[in-house]
Amino acid sequence: MSITALLRREWTAFRTPGRLISLAVAALAVIGLGLLFAPSNGSSCDGPCSAVSDRFWFRHQDLGREGAITVRMTSMTGTITYPPPGHDQIVAGLVPWAKAGIIVKDGVRQGSRYAALAMTGAHGVRFQHDYEHDVAGRAGGVSAQSPVWLRLTRSGDTITGSESADGEQWHVVGTAQLTGLPDTVQVGLFATSPGDLTLRETGLGGTIEQVRFTQAVGVFDTVTVEGGTGRWDSRPVGEMNHTDWEKFHIASGAVEKDGVVTVSGTGDIGPIGEGGVHGVEKTLSGLVIALVVVLVVAARHGARTAQETSSRQVVAARAAVVGSATFVTGLVAAGIVVAAAAPSWWTGVRVVAGVAAVLALCAVLSYGFGVWLRRGWAAIVAGLALIALPHAVTSVPLLPDAVAEWLLRITPAAGFAVKQTVVEYPQVTAHYAPSAGYFPLPGWAGLAVLGAYVAVVLWPANPGSRGSATTPLPGSPRGSSG
Repeated sequence: MSITALLRREWTAFRTPGRLISLAVAALAVIGLGLLFAPSNGSSCDGPCSAVSDRFWFRHQDLGREGAITVRMTSMTGTITYPPPGHDQIVAGLVPWAKAGIIVKDGVRQGSRYAALAMTGAHGVRFQHDYEHDVAGRAGGVSAQSPVWLRLTRSGDTITGSESADGEQWHVVGTAQLTGLPDTVQVGLFATSPGDLTLRETGLGGTIEQVRFTQAVGVFDTVTVEGGTGRWDSRPVGEMNHTDWEKFHIASGAVEKDGVVTVSGTGDIGPIGEGGVHGVEKTLSGLVIALVVVLVVAARHGARTAQETSSRQVVAARAAVVGSATFVTGLVAAGIVVAAAAPSWWTGVRVVAGVAAVLALCAVLSYGFGVWLRRGWAAIVAGLALIALPHAVTSVPLLPDAVAEWLLRITPAAGFAVKQTVVEYPQVTAHYAPSAGYFPLPGWAGLAVLGAYVAVVLWPANPGSRGSATTPLPGSPRGSSG
């Protein structure tokens, strides 16, 4: 029998109502749970970015294609509300990536392109642009006795950030090419401060994130703008002044008195949205249910195959059918929900294809367990223990982060790294752990681990290595089975 005819026969035998209904249930689980999250996962990003943080107080004016802003910064202070261990005080202090300084930005829209030069809470002067890029300047802090001079220069689409200790000798920190900037941009002073992040341990060693409100305050004098209009405006980029601290104590904003400008703000400017895990991961929360259904169907089919035939070709053909049917199921389900949350078409295609491929490989692996163990219940237990359980327990804050990371390195669940869309950035304080949506392996490496399991299990599971000719299958002259 030709390969094409064999595959057609095995597909006809596979598509029983029970199996098709099971695959439909798996798809609906992904779609149903995914669409619950889809409405809240859109990004307000207008520029070449995705799911970014872009919230700060901005004192600004128009700047033409040629010009510069120069300031002397004399102070940077801040407030952290209710930090550990007691969570009962409001203290003075700065989180490490609080920022105050100067910025050039394409308007006041959240997500628009920018370049900034700022003093940070614990990382010295930094030149940052377009959310992902970060260049270190001088280390240390700032005070009235040790001020810092900052300058941003615009020449067309080129923004250069420079620093000085005395306003005379300047050192270039970094340069950015912001291609496509309009003739008129906004330039000015800004302040922002991300939440104070700590981790609270749960009963089995997992950790839960706790984030508290913070505020940064920068003080500037000797503010000069070349090529600007001279007309200052002051506003938040993003929402601000909604917390009790801002309402009843110190509102975020900008105040000028006797040539000294004080700017206070909260939020962040960076590559990861303040909501934490990217929306794509949230929309795929139904994968656990779909995975369990797929593993059960494939394991039972593998066990039945082992009881019906010893033909290597039949085993391989049925593995191909199981994998193909599961791939299509995953492609349709993930495609519907990821389309509503993916920040770009390329990310969406990559995640949808990757998730479908992982589900298909997991199904083939479970099918291999069935052929190898020859008992449906044993194959189901093996599949759930090695694939579904590690995936489920690492997606919630149950186990210590180190244990969860190792499970996602050495078990077939490593393959689900293909759905990660957010990477770790040194300039962003976040909980980089599996329970927060971060995988220890890149997507290709996770797929390689899963593929290795499939190869190791399916080859010796092939009954062709134990038998000889095809055993007649019930139900047809050729032994096809439903």
